[in-house]
Amino acid sequence: MRFDRILLLGLVSLSPAVAQSPAQDEDPYLWLEEIQGQKALAWVEQQNKLTVAELETVPEFKGSVQRFLDILDSREKIAFPTLRGKYIYNFWQDTGHVRGVWRRTTVEDYLKPQPNWETILDVDALAKTENENWVYKGNTCLYPDYRHCMISLSRGGGDAVVQREFDTQIKSFVANGFVLSEAKSRVNWKDRDTLWVGTDFGEGSLTRSGYPRVAKEWKRGTPLDQARPVFEGKVDDVSAGVVSVHTPDGRYDLAERAPDFFSAEVFLIREGRLVKLEMPGDVSDYDIFKKQLLLSLRTDWKPAGKTYKQGSLLAIDLERFLSGNREFKVLFEPTERTSLASFSVTKDLLLVSVLDNIASRIYEVRLERGNWPQTEIPVPRMGSASVSATSSLSNDYFLTYTDFLTPTTLQLVRDGGKAQTVKTMPVFFNAEGLQVEQLDVPSQDGTRIPYFLVRRKDVKLDGLNPTLLTGYGGFEIPSRPSYRSLDGAGWLEKGGVFAVANIRGGGEFGPRWHQAAVKKNRRKAYEDFAAVAQDLINRKITSREHLGIEGGSNGGLLVGAAFTMHPELFKAVVCQAPLLDMKRYSKLLAGASWQAEYGNPDEPDMWDYIRTYSPYHNVAKDKTYPKVLFTTSTRDDRVHPGHARKMAARMQEMGHPLYFYENTEGGHAGAANNRQRAFMSALAYAYLWKQLR
Repeated sequence: MRFDRILLLGLVSLSPAVAQSPAQDEDPYLWLEEIQGQKALAWVEQQNKLTVAELETVPEFKGSVQRFLDILDSREKIAFPTLRGKYIYNFWQDTGHVRGVWRRTTVEDYLKPQPNWETILDVDALAKTENENWVYKGNTCLYPDYRHCMISLSRGGGDAVVQREFDTQIKSFVANGFVLSEAKSRVNWKDRDTLWVGTDFGEGSLTRSGYPRVAKEWKRGTPLDQARPVFEGKVDDVSAGVVSVHTPDGRYDLAERAPDFFSAEVFLIREGRLVKLEMPGDVSDYDIFKKQLLLSLRTDWKPAGKTYKQGSLLAIDLERFLSGNREFKVLFEPTERTSLASFSVTKDLLLVSVLDNIASRIYEVRLERGNWPQTEIPVPRMGSASVSATSSLSNDYFLTYTDFLTPTTLQLVRDGGKAQTVKTMPVFFNAEGLQVEQLDVPSQDGTRIPYFLVRRKDVKLDGLNPTLLTGYGGFEIPSRPSYRSLDGAGWLEKGGVFAVANIRGGGEFGPRWHQAAVKKNRRKAYEDFAAVAQDLINRKITSREHLGIEGGSNGGLLVGAAFTMHPELFKAVVCQAPLLDMKRYSKLLAGASWQAEYGNPDEPDMWDYIRTYSPYHNVAKDKTYPKVLFTTSTRDDRVHPGHARKMAARMQEMGHPLYFYENTEGGHAGAANNRQRAFMSALAYAYLWKQLR
């Protein structure tokens, strides 16, 4: 429930803000940071034409767009559920609903092979009626009947949204209801006639990172400028906000300020007073369940002389905690190769998801007379099982399971019953003859780095196999097995080898795995990735001439650092929505909020370290690099498109050939609809086959 954990979704200003920029002669490509600048867009258009013209001629491109679109638009896909009261809600896109429909059905009807869906909001029809390029960005609805919702709509797919109140009973926007103009607002329902609102209220209402700094209580029927201020963070914080946690036992109003991405101060609002929850500022997550405060720890904690281990999940009666008691129940404690993946709640169940050497284990935990008995829910061992939908009004919940070769299955667990499979994703590629292995390799400092390898059983170890290596290694996010239908259809089915590196910086083994590669340890992630790449070569699975890498966002920084630090290892690089200019990243869009991950480049000693891996500053004229494919989006208002633009321009000036493609829509996801996703995926696979076959 940590507010700051959603910041990766990007609640930032659309302004490209080049304040505090260096002199123009220090960076001749600052003009490419002007997102809608005429000169910049003309450069983008020219680059796009050249890239598309060349990659469309690759044999593997032919037919791929339609193949991928058929997969993405398949009507046989699982309509993943959101449980809300007596209904299951779902957002759906296909060829007939390019922008998508928000719809619902009953739980019992959902279990049928062909549910009878009731359309609540048709985004295609809305866009046509209002002549707006609307992209649906989700909703926030009021517990417990979920009738009144704030709908988020983006123009073109960026993170900035218009928010409008919607009535799911009459299936219409509420006349004279709550409306917020386009911004990166944060809203949450307090009650039927009250919202907690954080938005751009004007001068001083945002943090330096561009996130809401001020939270207000907004009453129905009053102008926004008359909303009552209730909480403020500091200008140098990442963000601040207020939410209400609605439970069967009552409502809890919580205020939080996040000094950085991984820490927060949390206050319980009682009778108009702020009561600070005296817990570690860097807790990974917290929640309130059956009047118990739940905490997961990012570092060791020693209250009242007792040590609670980093990565543990703790529980304590909230009122006892507020009175000073610190005798917690330990619900989970990690080991060297196990970690807490997540936890969620139903009416009476705490569902705990654990990673055991990156494989999933799931436990039902009940509170019974002060004890917390646990029951493990059987799931397959080599893939990823996740709790996908819960409701605090019921003990029924949904699970998903997937692995590299098994299409996702959706299971329903009834209160006290066994899991039953209710939906299965179609088979989208031919996996016959393929196998999955989990290998590991020592990194530069001796730490063993696991990775998954998907290949044909009869593959020859001759170094000639086209191989694609991917990873992430940041923000405590694990890279887990999943059924990647486009990778399967575009790569594995055609004979490619696929590898996923579980490098430090991610969350595969809990907070310690992440913390091992932040700030001045950042290069550990890149050393791990290079070690996996070298291992693939040493095992003769592939060779430099047939090894490609792929990554997006922080993963784009990963592959950018990898190819500039080790150009001798790779022949292809797909660098998507990347961070690359690590000197200016904190001045561009959401960048300031990530300094807890990368460090502050304005601090000389920190920059001395960041400078050693910043791709934009390490590319050199006298080196030979793979012909990189950079992709980004003009509407990406999270990771600035200037990163990819400037890197491409600098490399071209140095005489390094490359490909560049910028989608004009799509936000940080890179695409606003399935057709755009299919086209960009087809370009990427055409590029990989051209480079690596």
